[in-house]
Amino acid sequence: MVKNKRELILAFETSCDETSVAVIEDGHRILSNIIATQIKSHQRFGGVVPEVASRHHVEQILHCTQLALTEADVTYSDLTAVAVTYGPGLVGSLLIGISAAKTISFAHQLPLIPVNHLAGHIYAAQLVTPLSYPFMALVVSGGHTELVYVSAPNTYQLLGETRDDAAGEAYDKIGRVLGINYPAGKAVDQLAHEGQDTFNFPRAMLAEDNLDFSFSGLKSAFINTVHHADQLGETLNRADLAASFQASVCDVLVEKTQRALAAHPVQQLVVAGGVAANQGLRERLTAVLANDQNETELIVPPLRLCGDNAAMIGAAASVQLATKQPFADLNLNADPSLDLV
Repeated sequence: MVKNKRELILAFETSCDETSVAVIEDGHRILSNIIATQIKSHQRFGGVVPEVASRHHVEQILHCTQLALTEADVTYSDLTAVAVTYGPGLVGSLLIGISAAKTISFAHQLPLIPVNHLAGHIYAAQLVTPLSYPFMALVVSGGHTELVYVSAPNTYQLLGETRDDAAGEAYDKIGRVLGINYPAGKAVDQLAHEGQDTFNFPRAMLAEDNLDFSFSGLKSAFINTVHHADQLGETLNRADLAASFQASVCDVLVEKTQRALAAHPVQQLVVAGGVAANQGLRERLTAVLANDQNETELIVPPLRLCGDNAAMIGAAASVQLATKQPFADLNLNADPSLDLV
């Protein structure tokens, strides 16, 4: 009896400041997941500089590709398809990954699968456990905060989204005020666990009958509190500031998620994106769902799969392959403002 050939997808992720190439087997097994970070190059600027990011991708993409293939112990002839993030993200960065994927697709006559970066974050959960439809996804990252109802493979309903700053973006902005280098999320989270919620910052939009978010007012309240204290010559407790900020963010995210789950009962809640690594958010959601009578399972990828990585793109590509979504051709272009829905 002849065994079925393995499904092997070579995936590229270059939407921002990580150059990542992975090989994914059968949609859920990571054979390799190479990530070349650029954090140190951007720290001195306090954020990602698009031109610098693009140049780093050019320098790293071929090396990462070879490492991914070597670590997975596969060759181009073993591959089933090539997948690549085509948006959203920085246009210059996206184009580097797209160019590499198109070149390999053409040279080795492999199908080219275009993947939405946000879908990749959601399907990172598939690398942890099988997903049961329908499920809910809370996508929280530096550029996005969204509640998404996933009724079937590649079928998304946007229930709510941020109207201004994303959660991760707010962390980075208040991190500067606290004297924390970019990216600030992890350090703010750690500092928050050392303090108490003594400042009672605003919980935006909780009184409104919708599932949208807003973090701009919280950011402004935080900055104004610190600046006012500076003018009076007062020194505020940094840990309490961080704890108060994080409590506000988590209160809003958790409350809105609970409302979404009440309106759309599901068996699984996936937390996706860079802010999914936040320990405070993980703790709050774990506690809330432990008391949930619907027994919703919380799925949070390990830290290495919360940030941008190519393994998640390979997982999402496998779902697209299984549901016979259209392949891309060599005219595939970057879409920096691509929406999930």
